Amino acid sequence: MSESLTQRIDRMFARDRAFALGMVALLWVCVGFVYFAVDVHVHDGGIRTALVIGALLLLAFNTASIFAMVRHYAEDKAHIYGQDIRHMDQRGRS
Repeated sequence: MSESLTQRIDRMFARDRAFALGMVALLWVCVGFVYFAVDVHVHDGGIRTALVIGALLLLAFNTASIFAMVRHYAEDKAHIYGQDIRHMDQRGRS
């Protein structure tokens, strides 16, 4: 693999990783906002407990899945991004 291709792959992976982690952070902010916006209207302890458990499960599973995706991309980035770069280069030439 040429150095140029390796650098391009690393840049694409870094950009995708930053975007994915930014989306996870945005998810946490949105769920937190929704929780506090809804919490003032909830007066039943059981409903509040269900709200907290649901929010925590949503955050846990989504965060874990994004981290797993980033880890998979890191393990196989030469194949994943190499194909993308080759297709982009071919499209640019035609």
